[in-house]
Amino acid sequence: MSRTVQKRQRQPKALSVEEFRKLLEHIPEPFRTMCIVAICLGLRVSEILGLRWRDIDWEGLRLAIQQAYVYGREGDVKTQASQRWMPLDRLLAGKLRQYKENSAPFANPEAWIFANPETGRPYWPGRIQENWLVPAAQRAGLGRIGWHSFRHSHSTLLHALGVDLKVQQELLRHADIRTTMNIYTHAVPLALREANSKVVRLVLPAQVA
Repeated sequence: MSRTVQKRQRQPKALSVEEFRKLLEHIPEPFRTMCIVAICLGLRVSEILGLRWRDIDWEGLRLAIQQAYVYGREGDVKTQASQRWMPLDRLLAGKLRQYKENSAPFANPEAWIFANPETGRPYWPGRIQENWLVPAAQRAGLGRIGWHSFRHSHSTLLHALGVDLKVQQELLRHADIRTTMNIYTHAVPLALREANSKVVRLVLPAQVA
């Protein structure tokens, strides 16, 4: 078997909007909201687990990607291009507000958004995948999926919506982007916000906000 074929077989499954919604029917909180954030923003699971409430700018509707959480430790994001402000669509912001009210209404800004209540630290992604994502995908008839399936799905949706390639690269924060935002002073460019909103509004129903 050629190396090219082997690489294609390892490519993550891209979920359609319908498949994603079917998957969510079998996933409880807080993992359900984690999956929504993953597909709406295309974040890596380490970046999702690294989110703190301070990273959300509710008024500016943006999300700061400043750190990652890997193997029980907080650390840097994958590349310099990965560290930046991301657009936060109004519907997704509403979903996160709802999640905060239900799970951590009095959480301080330094608290992790997706913390295990038993430890106060972020969950282990491998355990979530094997205990919840994989069984849910099987029940939904989707085969095996992993965390990177959501990032791959986000990329596929951007492409299907006809989003400019440069905007896709900016939203996915690939390492080959040479110019990066200063996460403390720069606003989210309008083109990025509009492209991201197209994906979010495909995934989330309007009633969420």
